Amino acid sequence: MREVDATILRRLTSDVPLVGQVATYIISAGGKRLRPVLLTLMCNALGCTHPLRHSMAAVVEFIHTATLLHDDVVDESTLRRGRATANETFGNPASVLVGDFLYSRAFQMMVETGNMRIMQVLADATNIIAEGEVLQLMNMHDASLDEAAYLRVIRSKTAKLFEASCRLAAILADAPPEIEDACSEYGQSLGTAFQVIDDVLDYDGDTAEMGKNLGDDLREGKATLPLILAMKLGSPDEAGLVRRAIETGSTDELPRIIDIVRRTGALERTRVAAATQAERAVDAARALPANEYSNSLIELAAQLLQRRS
Repeated sequence: MREVDATILRRLTSDVPLVGQVATYIISAGGKRLRPVLLTLMCNALGCTHPLRHSMAAVVEFIHTATLLHDDVVDESTLRRGRATANETFGNPASVLVGDFLYSRAFQMMVETGNMRIMQVLADATNIIAEGEVLQLMNMHDASLDEAAYLRVIRSKTAKLFEASCRLAAILADAPPEIEDACSEYGQSLGTAFQVIDDVLDYDGDTAEMGKNLGDDLREGKATLPLILAMKLGSPDEAGLVRRAIETGSTDELPRIIDIVRRTGALERTRVAAATQAERAVDAARALPANEYSNSLIELAAQLLQRRS
């Protein structure tokens, strides 16, 4: 990861000072670097020492960071990872345009590989992520959203880049199709579990630990799984209260809604849904060669269910 971070810093360079300032601001904000970690861990699990692995890990981080810059503008977010968002600090225009820079820099780096398969996987993933963003936008303030529609959004918006990161490792390792499929399955399942747990934390987390405001999803009118299940499991009055909050984006009744989400068992049911996805990831990782790296991938899926931030 030191090599990945060095590559990230080296490829952030631009003759336009503001580009470097905004990009460095969000890249240096901390974060888990989970997608590049997955790519490098998966490469190690497959015994792959391909010289492109660090630059491809940087590429997936650039794509992810570009989505964060654009997301925060769309969601009008003011806090990420415990500090002001880039759009709050530099303004919306700079955030959008530097997000575009990161996308285009990622594509420059893809082309440098000369590997059509790598370009196809990343181009397809980026397109699906964009579709997921638009789909989520269309679903804002829609209290009729069901679990299947919710999962469709997060598999496009979040899990797809996890999946692509793991598939890239298999491509770099020149792994057989069945191993590539297992890597892809691991990434998609882990990414889905990651987002489901993230949605739990919006009603069961701590602002200081999460680095974002409790209730942000509700404020943005997002019908996430805890709310979908709370409407299903609660009384008509409780379901009506949650529905109105989603439709209006109001957090005036946030304490009551948090109580409903917890008391109806919606949070626990959501954690079970995340556990199911994590178990799928573990099963997929067991198809990989047995070594300390594949064991770490299994442990990562298990620990995901304990995350608090």
